[in-house]
Amino acid sequence: MTGPLAVIGAINVDLVVRGVRLPRPGQTVVGGTFERHFGGKGGNQSVAAARDGASVAMIGAVGDDELGHAAREALATEGVDVSRVRLAADVATGTALIAVNARGENQIVVAPGANDALEDVEADLDAIRPALVLISWEIPAATCRGVGGWCADRRVPLVVNPAPASLRLRSLLDQATVATPNREEVTELVAAETDPVRAAQALRRRNDRLAVVVTLGEDGALVVDADGETVVDAPLIAAVDTTGAGDCFSGVLAAAMVAGADVRSAARRAAAAAALSVTVAGAREGMPTSDRIDAALT
Repeated sequence: MTGPLAVIGAINVDLVVRGVRLPRPGQTVVGGTFERHFGGKGGNQSVAAARDGASVAMIGAVGDDELGHAAREALATEGVDVSRVRLAADVATGTALIAVNARGENQIVVAPGANDALEDVEADLDAIRPALVLISWEIPAATCRGVGGWCADRRVPLVVNPAPASLRLRSLLDQATVATPNREEVTELVAAETDPVRAAQALRRRNDRLAVVVTLGEDGALVVDADGETVVDAPLIAAVDTTGAGDCFSGVLAAAMVAGADVRSAARRAAAAAALSVTVAGAREGMPTSDRIDAALT
């Protein structure tokens, strides 16, 4: 493929309390330590792809505030082209509140802020002329649909990370090349189906050109495509923090596809990268470079 990878999605600042029990509804939990990290699915995915060697152009929006300028600079430092990251006036940068327990499990709630102001990105795509587009669903539904139409009209491969899962946006998968839900998201996208394999098969019946790559955490990933079903294993690694692992998977999978890998080979590389990413606290801090991924695959 020629051209950069365009990543479209949310850019957030993560406010994290680490080392506490995850609270039940209505429960207050005291303890842990506070940290601030840069996040958002789009931002995380762009960093993962850039660290794996891809040329990445990010399309997103942040507030014209201290957090927004810092978030934009953090992406630029990673080598991501931020010329299409907009500064939205009179709105705060998106913020995520994250609790992480001692086992690395997390709970996340997000105030989207400027991400809800991301609209009319087709002109950005025309300027970038990407080889492949990666999009997640933390941005307005109309924007997602516009991207789907743009990719379909120009026959540009589209990788969709359907997170958070939304039945309102399920039709976007009809225009996608690859979808990367986790095991909960894939069943949420198919009414009355609780088995991830059958849910993935149902999505493919809507679009037989679609490859569904279901992330399974420490169990790797399930690939359901025109050649059937296969499980791609992940290296066995002790988790410190699983925040951002799915974003790492999607970013590296897209980067591998831009580099010429088929979906199954890209999923194998992405599973290794996601496993490596959970060894360090923070959504982006543990995302591996291409050399580390290569070493894990040998």
